[in-house]
Amino acid sequence: MDMLLCRLPSVCSPAAQDVLVYLVGDSAVHLCVEGVGCVSVQELGHSVREALHIPDSAMDVFAFWLCSPLLELQLKPKHQPYKLCRQWQDLLYRFTEASEEDISQDEPSLQYRRNVFYPKSKELQIEDEGVLRLLYDEARVNILAGRFPCDPETWMGLGALSFALELGIGLDDQKATAALREKKLISFLPVHVSGGGGGLFSTLRGKGGRQAGLEHNLLEEYRKISTSGSTPLEPTQRLRQYLSTCHSLPYYGCAFFSGEIDKPAQGILYRAGRKAVNVGISLEGVYVIDVKEKHVLLGLRFSELSWDHSYPEGEGDSHILWLEFDGEEAGTPVNKLLKIYSKQAELMSGLIEFCVELRSAAEGGTTTETDGAVGPSHQPAGQAGGSGGEGNGRRGKLRRQNSVVCSRVHTLNTISYVDNG
Repeated sequence: MDMLLCRLPSVCSPAAQDVLVYLVGDSAVHLCVEGVGCVSVQELGHSVREALHIPDSAMDVFAFWLCSPLLELQLKPKHQPYKLCRQWQDLLYRFTEASEEDISQDEPSLQYRRNVFYPKSKELQIEDEGVLRLLYDEARVNILAGRFPCDPETWMGLGALSFALELGIGLDDQKATAALREKKLISFLPVHVSGGGGGLFSTLRGKGGRQAGLEHNLLEEYRKISTSGSTPLEPTQRLRQYLSTCHSLPYYGCAFFSGEIDKPAQGILYRAGRKAVNVGISLEGVYVIDVKEKHVLLGLRFSELSWDHSYPEGEGDSHILWLEFDGEEAGTPVNKLLKIYSKQAELMSGLIEFCVELRSAAEGGTTTETDGAVGPSHQPAGQAGGSGGEGNGRRGKLRRQNSVVCSRVHTLNTISYVDNG
């Protein structure tokens, strides 16, 4: 299972082996590593930062991840990636519902990506263009893939910024239109919007009406960028502008996990079933996102929730992450419980606990170890998940709006109860 090793002709000395560390996108860093079987993330980090010319001041911005279509894990500095790769199938059996065939064919790649534990407030203080470009590339991939749901005015503005960053400003209408059609909308707008994912939007794209409208709106936004201000912005300013817009999305910087929730029952004879969700967890809170509809079902800051993790009690039972928050029914304050079914519930609970500890330490002016990993060693197997809530007294109530970014508590199948003390 030589998953990290480069299969291209080697340029390394006989004592070293070729290793590829992938960046978000299509590029990779090619390293020659001696003793690859026991090299640590910390040792690899120095080599990658040197290859990418990342200054020491930005050494905490990124982390190493092992990623595949089935599982994503952020590693600790002490982890040894090659050894974890050799345990990959065991990790998939433990943390995914994938079939034996899918597990046998799955291979992880070692990626250099944004560190979940790096605060957003520090990100916009970064001056180095290379570091900002790496952060921009990752944010852009998440926007285009629909992993970061956003409203039309947001994805259109971000698409125009990407267009300006890639092609420059000041193109006349003819050149801008030609460039956009050559690159295609899918390079600048989310796939579920631009039609690259097939289905209904592809049908509309064939008719040309929606496609033409999206092109027109994107070019209009680009013209606004080109004509705004007397002095053109530097690339670093545009990169920071893109990232600043992404910061308005509460799940920017999250680690994502897969799970399911119960669909609300619709009638006595209707079997509700379950809905696929992504669960994003960051230093700020927990966000449950509808995979199909690309909108937030529930967003909770740590001050608004309590949580727990339960293990299966019998055959056919599931691991469950429980989220408890305050709500209202018929004018009466109630406690609401949302069940998230996922074999990754243990990872989610451990990450929530660690993020709450980090926030408490930061607010208390103390320090805590920040090499936490979004991975299996974060919480020992068999240990009960932490539970609790940040802050004292009754948690803040959730606001409900029409934006895709805001919670849709009314669409959730939750358990409600009144806590009489």
